[in-house]
Amino acid sequence: MKIVFMGTPEFAAAHLKAIVESGNNVAGVFSQPDRPKGRGRRVEPTPVKTVATSYGLPVFQPEKINSDEGFEKLLELSPDIIVVVAFGKLLKSGVINLPTIGCFNVHASLLPKYRGAAPIQRAIENGETKTGITIFKIDEGMDTGEIALKREIEIESSDTLGTLYTKLEKLGTETLLDFLRIVNEGELKLSPQQGEFSNAPKIQSSDLVITDFSDPVRVVNKIRAYDPRPGARAELEGKPIKLYGASVIDFYGKGRRIGEIVEIDDRGMVISCGTGNVIISLVQLPGKKPMRPKDAVSGRLIHEGMILGG
Repeated sequence: MKIVFMGTPEFAAAHLKAIVESGNNVAGVFSQPDRPKGRGRRVEPTPVKTVATSYGLPVFQPEKINSDEGFEKLLELSPDIIVVVAFGKLLKSGVINLPTIGCFNVHASLLPKYRGAAPIQRAIENGETKTGITIFKIDEGMDTGEIALKREIEIESSDTLGTLYTKLEKLGTETLLDFLRIVNEGELKLSPQQGEFSNAPKIQSSDLVITDFSDPVRVVNKIRAYDPRPGARAELEGKPIKLYGASVIDFYGKGRRIGEIVEIDDRGMVISCGTGNVIISLVQLPGKKPMRPKDAVSGRLIHEGMILGG
């Protein structure tokens, strides 16, 4: 079975590595064009390109995949199946109908829930207790195709974007290898998506900001969803601050102002949040690295009595 792989970030690179090391025949790899990154704006290869190059696989990075040079290269490769993992480009009918078996996407949610670009973050932010991996046959809708394989895991209350990302990356590679085995054995069966759907749109800068500290659970879920990157943020008396390592705690200081820093000690920074309290283990202020709140007090950057939330 001749496979063409399409993907761009680290999540996709792990899947490509698993496919290659399990002995599958990868005829070519497509990734987004290399882009400038970081403060120095250096052009760096995508993680998928780096992995593909390390295995000596041919890599293609066309600006367009549905026409021109990108589509011509696909025609030349004539794949039996196209595997897509966080590629970052929508495929149209010409590409979708090209491989004999089809185009299949590895998606980090239990479809039809959380269709779109940010399923991991949105699931945590909304307080979900389970998620998973869905492999589906791509059609022209947004993550609407028939399901080939689905695997579920729990979202622990302590999970952040970072920990859940790692769990889903492992589950995704395992599920993808099972899927390819099923296809190779001629046992592929597809079923329509069932149940209520929801969307997981791309993260905007406004999504990261906490303005309302009246609900401790919502505050914690927001912080977990963007920890460790790019970090949920709030306004601290006119200055931006990023918050990491959040959990809801019992605390005697109820009745304080919403968003008030009521205590800072070795555990972290306790914030009054209306019906409860939230403790934060790390903070990051402009121009600084993440630090313990106690160290920020020593540097006269924060103090008890300050108000978060604008």
